[in-house]
Amino acid sequence: MTATNVRAQVDARAAEAPASPFLVAPESGQTLSSAELRQQCRLVERKLRGLGLEPEDKAAFLLDNGYWTTSLFLGTMYAGMVTVPLNAVAGVPQVQYILEHCDANVLFCSARYREKFADAIRGCPRPLRVIATDEDSGPAWDDITEMDIEGAADAEDDALLLYTSGTTGLPKGARLSHRAVLAGGHNTALAHELTSYDRALCVLPLYHINGEMVTVMGPLVSGGAVVMPRKFSATELWGLVMTHQCTWMSVVPTIIKYMLDRADNEDIDFRNAPGLKQLRFGRSASAPLPASVQQEFEEVFGIPMIETMGLTETCAPILSNPMPPGTRKSGSPGIAFGNEVVIADERGTELPDNQVGELLIKGNNVLSGYYKNPDASASAFNADGWFCTGDLGFRDEDGYFFITGRSKELIIKGGENIAPREIDDALYLHEAVLEAAAIGVDDDNYGQDVQACVRLRDGFSAGESELIEHCRHHVGPFKAPSRIHFLEDLPKGPSGKIQRLKLPEVVAGNTG
Repeated sequence: MTATNVRAQVDARAAEAPASPFLVAPESGQTLSSAELRQQCRLVERKLRGLGLEPEDKAAFLLDNGYWTTSLFLGTMYAGMVTVPLNAVAGVPQVQYILEHCDANVLFCSARYREKFADAIRGCPRPLRVIATDEDSGPAWDDITEMDIEGAADAEDDALLLYTSGTTGLPKGARLSHRAVLAGGHNTALAHELTSYDRALCVLPLYHINGEMVTVMGPLVSGGAVVMPRKFSATELWGLVMTHQCTWMSVVPTIIKYMLDRADNEDIDFRNAPGLKQLRFGRSASAPLPASVQQEFEEVFGIPMIETMGLTETCAPILSNPMPPGTRKSGSPGIAFGNEVVIADERGTELPDNQVGELLIKGNNVLSGYYKNPDASASAFNADGWFCTGDLGFRDEDGYFFITGRSKELIIKGGENIAPREIDDALYLHEAVLEAAAIGVDDDNYGQDVQACVRLRDGFSAGESELIEHCRHHVGPFKAPSRIHFLEDLPKGPSGKIQRLKLPEVVAGNTG
């Protein structure tokens, strides 16, 4: 990795292969070559300078994916300023909190989101320049004088400020340096053997670390390209892959399930369609991939689905299963690529293989800290500088990691530790279950009792007693849930990851 900041990476790519494609926006037909990307980034820089922004100032955006969303995302970092993507599916109070907390100087906002978040924008107590922006035609900034002042950023300067989804308490702003975001791209390219011939399909939003690092920074550093529709559409996905000759895609388990549910409606011979011959793999991240879902995907579509694991705080990927013909282990997010990962006890001592402990991470991809939150920053790292993920798991004798749950999500029933993921996986083996999450509920006899929340597949049915008996068969009577709560939808973060810690409140509301 030779570039030390985003500017150097964009410039190097434009110099080495100016005509190579970088971005395709299908709805508008707009494209960017490597040279045009540099021109766009320089335009964004001149306009931000004209607005009076200095290096390390914050530029936020509330936009769907698109040509200009990508230009602003990279252009702000190119200028040495800090990009702050805002979660467009968050509530108004959270967006208002982040706008105030991040010290944003300017907000690029679409008409749709300006209406949706009008109260949040009006409620921001600090001066904030709001620029109307269309994802295709760009910002309304013709009145802004361009100032040709080049910014410079050190490797350790903040490039991206991304707020966690805040499953408990207020969201925290993860400070991600130029070194970190470049490492996020390189780790993606390393794990998936990306080259300049690859073309990614990005259906995840650019306000989430997966979309940003995996399908933007990954192609940027590897010389490849990205096809970026405005939003995910199950009806359009395969058409995009075939039309634009995508070689890989990054999705989440919920999207995979939508794809499977629609498979019978697609007039495509998935194993023989000429437009799919170039599709090397899909990757799954942001939530555990049930083994049964992975197996069904590969049987139906004939495409390897690579399970991975990443975090906002680590610029996405930390673990990945190897590419074929390497060994892939079902139920495991794989091995470490580009960073160090160990399993440790509560004192930070590394544990031997097959013992459960906390995942700890070291690498260039790890966050610098949390913005304006010194206590959270200090507690995020142990005395030896390892980032403490809060994820519980173990490493097997081959170096593959398995995740058993979150330390805060662990169910302790009668003094016995129960990993919720084990019950989740059992429920996913039932054909009627679309989404599942086990939780611990206070119990006078055991301290905690196991219960589960389930969303059924459309057109399928299953009763509570049937699912409980199903779990008893797979995990035994002690771990099996005593109750099943059927929900129309399970609460999720922006990536589609089920927010387990919110479920006890949902359950209490349903039964109270």
